[in-house]
Amino acid sequence: MLWILLAVFLIWTIFPLFWLVSTSFKGDKEILSNNELHLLPQQPTLQHYENAFGKTHFGTYISNSVKVTLISSTLVLAAAIMGGYALARYQFKGKKAIMVIMLASQMVPLITAIIPMFVLYSKLQLIDTLASLIITYTATNIPFCMITMSSFFTRIPVSLEEAAQIDGCNRFQSVVRVVLPVMLPSIVAVFVFAFTGCWNELFYSIMMINSEKLRTIPAGLMNFVQKYDIDWGQMSAAASVTLIPVVVMFFAVQKYIVAGLTAGSVKE
Repeated sequence: MLWILLAVFLIWTIFPLFWLVSTSFKGDKEILSNNELHLLPQQPTLQHYENAFGKTHFGTYISNSVKVTLISSTLVLAAAIMGGYALARYQFKGKKAIMVIMLASQMVPLITAIIPMFVLYSKLQLIDTLASLIITYTATNIPFCMITMSSFFTRIPVSLEEAAQIDGCNRFQSVVRVVLPVMLPSIVAVFVFAFTGCWNELFYSIMMINSEKLRTIPAGLMNFVQKYDIDWGQMSAAASVTLIPVVVMFFAVQKYIVAGLTAGSVKE
């Protein structure tokens, strides 16, 4: 019974992705046909992919998304490691207050901060720049990632660091050479969370960016929705290409993600 339920859930999850990819290879007549519905394209074509890259700025959207996502995710990971270590290993005044503030920030809808952020970025002349997205994505992802990383650090025995320090390492060296290698699955899990959060973000990318050449993928996909028409073929093709980096990354690091996400599930 469990396997049946899992199979149903898998089909329910995978089918929209399958339909997206299938639609990207169908011709316009087949996509808009009301007579017959086919799961697989009857006459496969790459025309939508050629149009998406040849007649639009989709290649530029991908480049912008890669830049913003990699820089933001790297900054988030660095801050999460340093902040998470401090929260896990040190006792200082205001520690609980910091934890509460970071948790409370996750309960506030991002849309409520758009007006003050827009005013601030306007004064700093950051509107319509990739820097505005990098700063925003980094700031919005740090709290959750830092708290998550802190919980991972608490599971690493302090005795490992003490043993390294007895062997001649200082605190920094003991963390870099001993603790971080042990925490590799947790680090990968946090990085993947930050990566997907930045890669898929739409709201701020629409509000902060006006130039076509600076749009990211989620905002760029909106261009396929016209006032009286939607180009389903090109949108499906562009969305299918958008899925590739995330899917490849998940397949490459899936064992680390599973190990990292389940690291705190068993109490020793």
